[in-house]
Formats: sequence, structure tokens, C-alpha cells
Amino acid sequence: MEIVLASNDAVRLSFVVLLLRDAGLHPVLYDTNMAVAEGSAGAIMRRLAVPSDEAAAARRVLREAGEL
Repeated sequence: MEIVLASNDAVRLSFVVLLLRDAGLHPVLYDTNMAVAEGSAGAIMRRLAVPSDEAAAARRVLREAGEL
């Protein structure tokens, strides 16, 4: 797995996950439970990862959508 994005913005992450899924990729969010446990301070960023063989395609999709 490779991290392609990190953010505290839950709306942005939801949008990006949908973009990647629509492109046939398999995104996974890391640190979601830690971000919820720390509260609303926004100190812990959630990381979005994809399988290593999909990383280049994921970055291309994110770049084309203006998310990178």
C-alpha cells in the first residue's frame, strides 16, 4: 500500500475515495479511528492509501481532479 493523500477534511476524503473507486481503484483510509478519538482538534491526519500497483493511476486521477 502507498499513501497518496493525507487530510483532516472528512468531506474531501469522502470525495477523493469516491473518485478513486469510480476509476476502478481500491482506496483504504488509515487513521480514521485515531482521528475520531482525538476529537475535533484536527491534529491527526487521515491517510488515504491504495495498493502499490495502483499508486500511479491514483495520483493521476487526483491530479486531474485538482486534488493533488
